[in-house]
Amino acid sequence: MAVETEPAHLGLDLGLAPAGHSTLSYWSWKAAVILEAALFATGGVLMGVGPGIAFAVAGLFLCAVISFFAALRTNSPAGVACRRLARKKIAVTAIVFIFAFYLSGVLAPVLPIPGYTSQNLDQALKGPSWSHPFGTDRLGRDQLSRCMWASQTTVIVTVASLATGGLVLGIGLGLLSGYAGGWVDTAIMRVGDLFAGLPTLLMIILINATLRDRIHSAGRSVEDFTGIGGIVKSGAPDYFLVFGAVALFAWVGLARIIRSKVLSLRETEFVIAARSLGASTRRILTRHLLPNVSNIVLVNLSLALAGSAGSEIALTFFGVGIQPPHPSYGALIFDGSGIRQLNAFPWLLGFPVGIVSAFFFAFNLLGDALTDILTPRAN
Repeated sequence: MAVETEPAHLGLDLGLAPAGHSTLSYWSWKAAVILEAALFATGGVLMGVGPGIAFAVAGLFLCAVISFFAALRTNSPAGVACRRLARKKIAVTAIVFIFAFYLSGVLAPVLPIPGYTSQNLDQALKGPSWSHPFGTDRLGRDQLSRCMWASQTTVIVTVASLATGGLVLGIGLGLLSGYAGGWVDTAIMRVGDLFAGLPTLLMIILINATLRDRIHSAGRSVEDFTGIGGIVKSGAPDYFLVFGAVALFAWVGLARIIRSKVLSLRETEFVIAARSLGASTRRILTRHLLPNVSNIVLVNLSLALAGSAGSEIALTFFGVGIQPPHPSYGALIFDGSGIRQLNAFPWLLGFPVGIVSAFFFAFNLLGDALTDILTPRAN
């Protein structure tokens, strides 16, 4: 008879606290679900389904903040890591900026700002003012509003590409390759070598340029078949194509790092004991090995988000990413580039470049801080 063993955690334990064992008496995963449902219901009743979803997504940030302060009160590995993070003021500042960036994109549909297509030719190319803090473009569109909507584009692409390529493929294939070994390891790593040997940005540009018409045609076919209108107009095919192409190449680096860690862990005593007592492969991977590579996942998470955002911005800058009228930082930077534009209307380029630069800088600072916090022996 197979006997289940308790997992040994050599890394950071990121598991949610079970009900009744939360670090705050009122906070558990059930409380988080109730909060999310309440936010969705409130937004849905007052403003519609779309704003309800926006409120619910914004609630995830609130849940993260509450969980962070709850973990500060424990002596668990997660609590120790949170206290180390709280002592790093630069890292906390970076997190605040990243949260503000993502929240501005998530809440753009419900905030009292002009729409990204709202034009006023009488206000064209006006400099920063109280009514238009970031100025206006050549069509009189508010640049602050377009920057916030561009943040939404970044949110969609980075989260979707990370969830599909970075987390699902990167973690799953890395764990499987390192633990299984043999021909499974060889097959996964040779496929990874194939993708790593290709010029990533050029291949992503090629994929987007050649498949866009087919993806748009498929979107129109879905509209005709389901009777749901607005799929192509919403830009969903462009988002799908961009994050799909990015995710196709995003998994290789993380998979290699996790594989190397699992190769050293699979011969440790707790894995051998679990295997000898009849634990299934799935349990060994998810309960014994995954918690022990969580520190690697968190560090690479910050780098992967910044990399995905950079790929989307570059694709749109070259004209093969998110298409107008949907705003993107790549399109905003392209519209403001050029010597004449820069000399006459510097705000068109200055604000988007400043935000994007701060975004990448914040992720670099956060990645360095997480490396120091989660791998203290390396210091």
